[in-house]
Amino acid sequence: MKRKILLCAVIIGSLLMCGCGKKDEQDVIKDLTKKVEETKGYHLTGNLEIVNNEDTYTYDVEASYAKDENFKVNLKNKTNNHEQIILRNSEGVFVMTHKSTQLL
Repeated sequence: MKRKILLCAVIIGSLLMCGCGKKDEQDVIKDLTKKVEETKGYHLTGNLEIVNNEDTYTYDVEASYAKDENFKVNLKNKTNNHEQIILRNSEGVFVMTHKSTQLL
């Protein structure tokens, strides 16, 4: 019984590996280039760490991009909640700064 199960697992595994086919480097590059050209935009989030001498600044970053070179980048300092937005559209590039204030 164990032998049959092992044999079936080997056969199924072999079929899966052979049935997927292989792409060479040129096929992968061509497919990736096509996807990039068809992309209309993207959104990403991440963390940015800036080291200046002995000071370290950490930011939350959100970036959005739309075709035709339009983008918005939102930077928020994790320490003091200072926020800055960089915006580029057909009218130009704008930098907006907003500092959060706390109610006493």
